[in-house]
Amino acid sequence: MQPTAILYPVLVQVALTFFLQLWMLRERLGALMRRETKIPDIALGQRAWPERATKIANAFHNQLELPFLFYFLAAFALITSRVDAILVLMAWVFVGLRLWHALIHATHNNVPQRFYVFLAGGVMLIVMWAYFAARLILAGS
Repeated sequence: MQPTAILYPVLVQVALTFFLQLWMLRERLGALMRRETKIPDIALGQRAWPERATKIANAFHNQLELPFLFYFLAAFALITSRVDAILVLMAWVFVGLRLWHALIHATHNNVPQRFYVFLAGGVMLIVMWAYFAARLILAGS
């Protein structure tokens, strides 16, 4: 397996983030043009956006939280030559869960469902870090 295989799920995660950012921009500009929101109402970051624009914005902002630990892990795994098929598979599972979470967040926003998918992604990321740490520590002894 090529070590750069870890970059494919990273690229999908990055693409998801950019997609949500563009979708958020489209929704927010649309809300302004339809006069559902006025600039003075959001000038200081107030939550005066319509529900759909807010859901998409929340999904976008969420991609800037937990996934940063995923990005660091992918970089550290590459730097330390600890990329293997198991880590790549876990990366794909994590990114799949992030896609699912974003879909829930930006559409029907079922909070219990969203929570369980978020939790599964968080647990997967913890498992990935533990696996990486174990491989790194065991290689050093």
